[in-house]
Amino acid sequence: MNDRVSDDSTKDRILDAAESIFAEKGFKGSSVRAITEKAGVNIAAVNYHFSSKTGLLEAICDRRLIPLNKLRSERIKGILSEAEKSKTTPRTKEVLRAFIEPTMKLKETEPGAKDFIAFIGRAFNDPDGTARDVFLKFMKPMAELLYRALSAALPDMPKELLFWRLQFAMGAFGHTMQGDMTGALKAFGIEADTKVSPLEMLLDFMTAGMESTYK
Repeated sequence: MNDRVSDDSTKDRILDAAESIFAEKGFKGSSVRAITEKAGVNIAAVNYHFSSKTGLLEAICDRRLIPLNKLRSERIKGILSEAEKSKTTPRTKEVLRAFIEPTMKLKETEPGAKDFIAFIGRAFNDPDGTARDVFLKFMKPMAELLYRALSAALPDMPKELLFWRLQFAMGAFGHTMQGDMTGALKAFGIEADTKVSPLEMLLDFMTAGMESTYK
């Protein structure tokens, strides 16, 4: 039992250190040595627990995305089930909420989640596509479910247009998650005294974009 606890503790320290360093330097720019030094373990521990640097990356995504996607999937499927039972159309805003709200809560409540989100943001701008490809592999089933749910919410919208609007909406979401909005407000000389939460403002913006009329 003690060996198992020790193994779990070592793995968690390595994962935490890797998230932090990947967020700062990106996947390609991060060395295994820097990760192990931050975690206080030897390089052999990475090979033992994760086989490789890419295996470590996959373990990070597994730790963060599997539980997050399970929660998001359950909420979206619940919305689709209720709509089917009541013979109504799912509401676009609630579908988007089911996807976005758990992610925003993760950022605020889970230690290290800010590093993970910052790292994913870097991955999409990194010339080396390894991290991006691993992330997208984990996200593919979730993205397909989200698209299917929005198709049900907006049944008359052409599929290509729906796809592009979803990309634009996710861009706004990603920018909100990545940026220091409090600092940005101060830079514009604006006091952050709104009574509406960033989540609700974002959902209103995304919903309006998804539902706007088209020619």
